Amino acid sequence: MKPSIPKGTRDFGASELRKRYYIINTIKGEFERFGYAPLETPVMENLSTLTGKYGDEGEKLLYRILNSGNFLDGIDASQLSEMSHKQLQTQIAEKGLRYDLTIPFARYVVMNQSRLAFPFKRYQIQPVWRADRPQRGRYREFYQCDADVIGTNSLLNEAELTQLYDRVFAQLKIPVTIHLNNRKILAAMAETAQQSDRLTDITVAIDKLDKIGMDGVRRELTERGIDEIAQNIIADFLRIEGSPEVVLAQLAERFANSEMGKKGIAEMKTLLQYLQTATDGGSPLANHLKIDLTLARGLNYYTGTIYEVKTNIVQMGSLGGGGRYDDLTGAFGLKGMSGVGISFGLDRIYDVLEETKGFAQIDQTGTTRLLLINFGGAAEQYAFRLVTQLRQSGICAELYPEPAKLDKQMKYANAQQIPYVGFTGDEEMTRQQVKIKNMASGEQKSVAIADAISRLIK
Repeated sequence: MKPSIPKGTRDFGASELRKRYYIINTIKGEFERFGYAPLETPVMENLSTLTGKYGDEGEKLLYRILNSGNFLDGIDASQLSEMSHKQLQTQIAEKGLRYDLTIPFARYVVMNQSRLAFPFKRYQIQPVWRADRPQRGRYREFYQCDADVIGTNSLLNEAELTQLYDRVFAQLKIPVTIHLNNRKILAAMAETAQQSDRLTDITVAIDKLDKIGMDGVRRELTERGIDEIAQNIIADFLRIEGSPEVVLAQLAERFANSEMGKKGIAEMKTLLQYLQTATDGGSPLANHLKIDLTLARGLNYYTGTIYEVKTNIVQMGSLGGGGRYDDLTGAFGLKGMSGVGISFGLDRIYDVLEETKGFAQIDQTGTTRLLLINFGGAAEQYAFRLVTQLRQSGICAELYPEPAKLDKQMKYANAQQIPYVGFTGDEEMTRQQVKIKNMASGEQKSVAIADAISRLIK
């Protein structure tokens, strides 16, 4: 049987991982610069933790783990034919793979609240799983890089997270647009359309606008029981565009009688003001910032500012997203704990840099600086002592594991992109030296071991 891996998953060799580590280290460096501390949670969670948090669309994408042993034990055969698939799932699966990092984070906060200092700022870089249809830029197993702060209502956090997005993508040299909206503004839109009780239906439909277009959104709204008059109001709202100041001015006219709308506009203005005051009159960000009223973020737990980051240099979905949630921990018994967070999509960022040759700026050679050729016998013993000394001095070095033909060992050095090769023949052993060859220039020179270590360190 030919080996394979599940669709929507990938293997990563050394070359790919070096590129991924470059992205991860860039993001991690900025997370820590902004004061976020690392956290890891289990790959699996109890389904009671995950279900009911992501809306109907997200619920369908959860990976469930069958109970150990005979998962049908205790279920009568006659019941199987009577149960719906949802009822059966609750009987045979108690755990699932995490869908995102935010819900596990909320669970962690509730479980550890007595020993955390609030506001609590954490970052998390781990894989998540979704039973989605694999396609370009969309995988079933992928990494998220999250930063969240919980235990404060301050909009300074939204300004900080906007800056964090801006700094990371500027360092990665990916020009992006940071799209902003506010769920209170969307709620006011639903209120204006006299559909306040249908906000979730509306946002789930709007969230698909990029994929299905306005006609598709209208069809979905119709299927969800929202009439044409309300649809026209929503469509008119989604057509508002312009600079942040222009968009907010038009919203102020439409929401003159909506307290919810006024609050959403005020939050957006405060966020923009923070960003502007962070600079001495210059542009507050390296990248473009846009108030995008078509941005909905279909997840149910968002309550305030919402984010999405996109690039125009390649055709790709969003490279990041997030937002404010006022009571995410309430689902686990801790009420009134407001937080806000953002996420970077590592795999899509990787694909963008790969397509645009953005990895050309980084050193993609292997970590090994020197390969010692193995001549066998006494030379092998000498080389083994030498490679030990090199490693103790902090130099990444290898000794070829067997006295193979010289051509084979040199081909290995080239394949591994090792910049230097060391020879330890009879003459070098007698003089306590090593002959070092620069693989790029072809230059080679015999030097004392101490000098070799000094050169390689430099």
